[in-house]
Amino acid sequence: MPTSELHRARTATGEELAALLHHHSADVLLALLDNPTLDETQLCLLLDRKDIPAEVLEEVTHRKPLLKNYRVKRALAFHPRTPRLAGLRFIRELYLMDLMQLTLLTGTSAELKRIAEEQLVARLPQLPLGQKITLARRGTGRVAGALLVDGHTQVLSVVLDNPSLTESQVLKALSRGRLPVGVVKAVAQHGKWSHVYNVRLALVRHPSSTLSTILAYLPEITVSDLRELAAPGIVSESLRKYLLSEIQQRMRRGETPANTADATGEPDASNSD
Repeated sequence: MPTSELHRARTATGEELAALLHHHSADVLLALLDNPTLDETQLCLLLDRKDIPAEVLEEVTHRKPLLKNYRVKRALAFHPRTPRLAGLRFIRELYLMDLMQLTLLTGTSAELKRIAEEQLVARLPQLPLGQKITLARRGTGRVAGALLVDGHTQVLSVVLDNPSLTESQVLKALSRGRLPVGVVKAVAQHGKWSHVYNVRLALVRHPSSTLSTILAYLPEITVSDLRELAAPGIVSESLRKYLLSEIQQRMRRGETPANTADATGEPDASNSD
Protein backbone atom coordinates (compact mmCIF):
# COMPACT_ATOMS: atom_id res chain seq x y z
CA MET A 1 0.00 0.00 0.00
CA PRO A 2 1.55 3.37 -1.03
CA THR A 3 2.52 5.61 1.87
CA SER A 4 0.61 8.47 0.26
CA GLU A 5 -2.62 6.45 0.43
CA LEU A 6 -2.16 5.76 4.13
CA HIS A 7 -1.31 9.42 4.78
CA ARG A 8 -4.47 10.40 2.93
CA ALA A 9 -6.53 8.09 5.20
CA ARG A 10 -4.98 9.64 8.33
CA THR A 11 -5.63 13.22 7.24
CA ALA A 12 -8.80 13.10 5.10
CA THR A 13 -11.82 15.15 6.07
CA GLY A 14 -15.39 15.65 4.88
CA GLU A 15 -16.50 13.80 1.77
CA GLU A 16 -13.06 12.33 1.18
CA LEU A 17 -13.09 10.70 4.61
CA ALA A 18 -16.67 9.47 4.07
CA ALA A 19 -15.60 7.81 0.81
CA LEU A 20 -12.67 6.08 2.50
CA LEU A 21 -15.05 4.38 4.95
CA HIS A 22 -15.94 2.05 2.06
CA HIS A 23 -12.33 1.31 1.03
CA HIS A 24 -11.50 -2.36 0.42
CA SER A 25 -8.01 -2.25 1.94
CA ALA A 26 -7.55 -3.23 5.58
CA ASP A 27 -4.42 -1.04 5.76
CA VAL A 28 -6.36 2.04 4.68
CA LEU A 29 -9.13 1.32 7.16
CA LEU A 30 -6.60 0.82 9.95
CA ALA A 31 -5.03 4.15 9.02
CA LEU A 32 -8.47 5.77 9.23
CA LEU A 33 -8.57 4.83 12.91
CA ASP A 34 -5.65 7.24 13.44
CA ASN A 35 -7.51 10.08 11.74
CA PRO A 36 -8.31 12.67 14.45
CA THR A 37 -11.40 13.86 12.56
CA LEU A 38 -12.99 10.40 12.48
CA ASP A 39 -16.06 10.84 14.66
CA GLU A 40 -18.45 8.44 16.37
CA THR A 41 -20.99 8.44 13.54
CA GLN A 42 -18.37 7.72 10.88
CA LEU A 43 -16.77 4.97 12.96
CA CYS A 44 -20.16 3.32 13.48
CA LEU A 45 -20.79 3.48 9.73
CA LEU A 46 -17.49 1.68 9.26
CA LEU A 47 -18.42 -0.93 11.87
CA ASP A 48 -21.77 -1.48 10.18
CA ARG A 49 -19.99 -2.92 7.14
CA LYS A 50 -20.55 -6.66 7.00
CA ASP A 51 -17.39 -7.06 4.90
CA ILE A 52 -15.12 -5.11 7.22
CA PRO A 53 -11.81 -6.97 7.63
CA ALA A 54 -11.52 -8.86 10.89
CA GLU A 55 -8.22 -7.16 11.74
CA VAL A 56 -9.92 -3.78 11.69
CA LEU A 57 -12.60 -4.97 14.10
CA GLU A 58 -9.95 -6.43 16.38
CA GLU A 59 -7.96 -3.20 16.33
CA VAL A 60 -11.01 -1.17 17.34
CA THR A 61 -11.52 -3.49 20.33
CA HIS A 62 -8.05 -2.50 21.57
CA ARG A 63 -8.50 1.26 21.20
CA LYS A 64 -9.68 2.35 24.66
CA PRO A 65 -10.46 5.95 23.63
CA LEU A 66 -12.83 4.62 20.95
CA LEU A 67 -14.50 2.26 23.41
CA LYS A 68 -15.61 5.10 25.67
CA ASN A 69 -18.51 5.55 23.27
CA TYR A 70 -21.55 3.30 23.83
CA ARG A 71 -22.56 3.26 20.13
CA VAL A 72 -19.15 1.86 19.24
CA LYS A 73 -19.39 -0.91 21.84
CA ARG A 74 -22.90 -1.69 20.66
CA ALA A 75 -21.77 -1.92 17.02
CA LEU A 76 -18.97 -4.28 18.02
CA ALA A 77 -21.29 -6.45 20.13
CA PHE A 78 -23.69 -6.79 17.19
CA HIS A 79 -21.07 -7.47 14.50
CA PRO A 80 -20.80 -11.20 13.69
CA ARG A 81 -17.06 -10.91 12.98
CA THR A 82 -16.05 -9.26 16.24
CA PRO A 83 -13.53 -11.44 18.10
CA ARG A 84 -15.35 -13.79 20.45
CA LEU A 85 -13.91 -12.65 23.79
CA ALA A 86 -14.35 -8.99 22.93
CA GLY A 87 -17.93 -9.62 21.85
CA LEU A 88 -18.73 -11.34 25.15
CA ARG A 89 -17.29 -8.38 27.04
CA PHE A 90 -19.33 -5.81 25.14
CA ILE A 91 -22.57 -7.79 25.56
CA ARG A 92 -22.31 -7.34 29.31
CA GLU A 93 -22.33 -3.56 28.81
CA LEU A 94 -25.37 -3.34 26.55
CA TYR A 95 -28.55 -1.56 27.54
CA LEU A 96 -31.62 -3.69 28.14
CA MET A 97 -33.41 -3.13 24.82
CA ASP A 98 -30.19 -3.71 22.89
CA LEU A 99 -29.69 -6.98 24.75
CA MET A 100 -33.19 -8.04 23.78
CA GLN A 101 -32.61 -7.08 20.16
CA LEU A 102 -29.40 -9.11 20.11
CA THR A 103 -31.20 -12.23 21.36
CA LEU A 104 -33.76 -11.87 18.56
CA LEU A 105 -31.29 -11.04 15.79
CA THR A 106 -30.97 -13.68 13.08
CA GLY A 107 -27.37 -14.79 12.86
CA THR A 108 -26.46 -14.24 16.50
CA SER A 109 -24.37 -17.20 17.60
CA ALA A 110 -25.87 -19.58 20.13
CA GLU A 111 -23.20 -18.65 22.67
CA LEU A 112 -23.72 -14.89 22.36
CA LYS A 113 -27.49 -15.34 22.47
CA ARG A 114 -27.19 -17.40 25.67
CA ILE A 115 -24.96 -14.78 27.31
CA ALA A 116 -27.36 -12.00 26.32
CA GLU A 117 -30.31 -13.97 27.71
CA GLU A 118 -28.42 -14.57 30.96
CA GLN A 119 -27.80 -10.83 31.25
CA LEU A 120 -31.49 -10.10 30.72
CA VAL A 121 -32.59 -12.69 33.27
CA ALA A 122 -30.07 -11.42 35.83
CA ARG A 123 -31.45 -7.89 35.53
CA LEU A 124 -35.13 -8.83 35.88
CA PRO A 125 -35.45 -8.13 39.63
CA GLN A 126 -34.33 -4.50 39.14
CA LEU A 127 -36.40 -3.72 36.05
CA PRO A 128 -39.39 -1.37 36.15
CA LEU A 129 -42.77 -2.83 35.24
CA GLY A 130 -42.88 -1.27 31.78
CA GLN A 131 -39.64 -2.94 30.71
CA LYS A 132 -40.78 -6.27 32.12
CA ILE A 133 -43.96 -6.04 30.06
CA THR A 134 -41.92 -5.26 26.92
CA LEU A 135 -39.70 -8.28 27.54
CA ALA A 136 -42.74 -10.42 28.31
CA ARG A 137 -44.23 -9.52 24.95
CA ARG A 138 -41.12 -9.73 22.77
CA GLY A 139 -38.46 -11.71 24.66
CA THR A 140 -37.12 -15.14 23.77
CA GLY A 141 -38.54 -18.30 25.29
CA ARG A 142 -35.86 -18.42 27.97
CA VAL A 143 -36.49 -14.82 29.02
CA ALA A 144 -40.25 -15.39 28.92
CA GLY A 145 -39.83 -18.44 31.15
CA ALA A 146 -37.89 -16.39 33.68
CA LEU A 147 -40.60 -13.72 33.66
CA LEU A 148 -43.22 -16.41 34.25
CA VAL A 149 -41.33 -17.57 37.33
CA ASP A 150 -40.89 -13.93 38.40
CA GLY A 151 -44.66 -13.89 38.62
CA HIS A 152 -45.55 -10.21 38.46
CA THR A 153 -49.34 -10.01 38.27
CA GLN A 154 -49.42 -7.51 35.40
CA VAL A 155 -46.83 -9.46 33.41
CA LEU A 156 -48.32 -12.96 33.61
CA SER A 157 -51.08 -12.58 31.02
CA VAL A 158 -48.64 -10.94 28.60
CA VAL A 159 -45.86 -13.48 28.97
CA LEU A 160 -48.22 -16.46 28.62
CA ASP A 161 -49.26 -15.04 25.23
CA ASN A 162 -45.63 -14.69 24.09
CA PRO A 163 -45.30 -16.87 20.94
CA SER A 164 -41.72 -17.75 21.89
CA LEU A 165 -42.72 -19.25 25.23
CA THR A 166 -42.38 -23.02 24.94
CA GLU A 167 -44.08 -25.90 26.69
CA SER A 168 -40.77 -26.86 28.26
CA GLN A 169 -40.43 -23.38 29.77
CA VAL A 170 -43.94 -23.55 31.23
CA LEU A 171 -43.27 -27.03 32.63
CA LYS A 172 -39.95 -25.86 34.05
CA ALA A 173 -41.75 -23.07 35.89
CA LEU A 174 -44.43 -25.44 37.21
CA SER A 175 -41.76 -27.86 38.42
CA ARG A 176 -40.95 -25.35 41.15
CA GLY A 177 -42.76 -26.13 44.37
CA ARG A 178 -42.81 -22.48 45.35
CA LEU A 179 -44.03 -19.89 42.89
CA PRO A 180 -45.34 -16.36 43.35
CA VAL A 181 -49.04 -16.17 44.07
CA GLY A 182 -50.99 -16.15 40.84
CA VAL A 183 -48.61 -18.04 38.52
CA VAL A 184 -50.35 -21.40 38.81
CA LYS A 185 -53.77 -19.78 38.56
CA ALA A 186 -52.75 -17.77 35.48
CA VAL A 187 -51.50 -20.90 33.70
CA ALA A 188 -54.61 -22.87 34.69
CA GLN A 189 -56.87 -20.16 33.27
CA HIS A 190 -54.91 -19.49 30.09
CA GLY A 191 -56.69 -20.31 26.85
CA LYS A 192 -53.69 -22.09 25.32
CA TRP A 193 -51.60 -23.56 28.13
CA SER A 194 -54.53 -24.88 30.18
CA HIS A 195 -55.33 -27.25 27.29
CA VAL A 196 -51.82 -28.71 26.89
CA TYR A 197 -51.86 -32.21 28.33
CA ASN A 198 -48.42 -32.15 29.98
CA VAL A 199 -49.18 -28.76 31.48
CA ARG A 200 -52.38 -30.16 32.95
CA LEU A 201 -50.38 -32.98 34.51
CA ALA A 202 -47.98 -30.43 36.01
CA LEU A 203 -50.89 -28.40 37.35
CA VAL A 204 -52.44 -31.47 38.99
CA ARG A 205 -49.13 -32.15 40.70
CA HIS A 206 -48.52 -28.58 41.83
CA PRO A 207 -49.34 -27.91 45.49
CA SER A 208 -50.75 -24.45 44.66
CA SER A 209 -53.40 -25.74 42.26
CA THR A 210 -56.95 -25.43 43.51
CA LEU A 211 -59.01 -28.55 44.01
CA SER A 212 -61.60 -27.30 41.51
CA THR A 213 -58.91 -26.98 38.83
CA ILE A 214 -57.57 -30.46 39.55
CA LEU A 215 -60.98 -32.10 39.54
CA ALA A 216 -61.79 -30.43 36.21
CA TYR A 217 -58.66 -31.99 34.68
CA LEU A 218 -58.96 -35.51 36.10
CA PRO A 219 -61.40 -36.84 33.45
CA GLU A 220 -58.83 -35.95 30.76
CA ILE A 221 -55.86 -37.64 32.44
CA THR A 222 -55.00 -41.17 31.31
CA VAL A 223 -55.27 -44.04 33.76
CA SER A 224 -51.52 -44.65 33.56
CA ASP A 225 -50.75 -41.07 34.53
CA LEU A 226 -53.37 -41.12 37.26
CA ARG A 227 -51.70 -44.18 38.75
CA GLU A 228 -48.31 -42.48 38.68
CA LEU A 229 -49.73 -39.39 40.36
CA ALA A 230 -51.46 -41.54 42.97
CA ALA A 231 -48.22 -43.20 44.03
CA PRO A 232 -47.36 -42.37 47.66
CA GLY A 233 -45.48 -39.11 48.13
CA ILE A 234 -46.36 -37.51 44.78
CA VAL A 235 -49.37 -35.45 45.87
CA SER A 236 -51.08 -34.79 49.18
CA GLU A 237 -53.01 -37.62 50.78
CA SER A 238 -56.28 -35.75 50.43
CA LEU A 239 -55.77 -35.34 46.69
CA ARG A 240 -54.54 -38.90 46.38
CA LYS A 241 -57.98 -40.09 47.50
CA TYR A 242 -59.59 -38.27 44.60
CA LEU A 243 -57.09 -39.78 42.16
CA LEU A 244 -57.69 -43.30 43.44
CA SER A 245 -61.43 -42.76 43.22
CA GLU A 246 -61.09 -41.60 39.62
CA ILE A 247 -58.99 -44.65 38.78
CA GLN A 248 -61.57 -46.98 40.28
CA GLN A 249 -64.38 -45.35 38.31
CA ARG A 250 -62.38 -45.64 35.11
CA MET A 251 -61.59 -49.29 35.71
CA ARG A 252 -65.27 -50.03 36.31
CA ARG A 253 -65.95 -48.45 32.92
CA GLY A 254 -63.40 -50.77 31.38
CA GLU A 255 -60.60 -48.30 30.71
CA THR A 256 -57.05 -49.61 30.67
CA PRO A 257 -53.73 -48.05 31.69
CA ALA A 258 -52.79 -47.94 28.01
CA ASN A 259 -55.36 -45.23 27.28
CA THR A 260 -53.59 -42.07 26.16
CA ALA A 261 -54.38 -38.45 25.54
CA ASP A 262 -53.08 -36.11 22.87
CA ALA A 263 -51.35 -32.77 23.51
CA THR A 264 -54.66 -30.94 23.84
CA GLY A 265 -55.87 -33.28 26.58
CA GLU A 266 -58.35 -35.16 24.36
CA PRO A 267 -58.30 -38.96 24.48
CA ASP A 268 -56.56 -40.66 21.58
CA ALA A 269 -59.23 -42.27 19.38
CA SER A 270 -56.87 -45.10 18.45
CA ASN A 271 -57.00 -46.35 22.05
CA SER A 272 -60.69 -45.90 22.74
CA ASP A 273 -63.52 -48.36 22.30
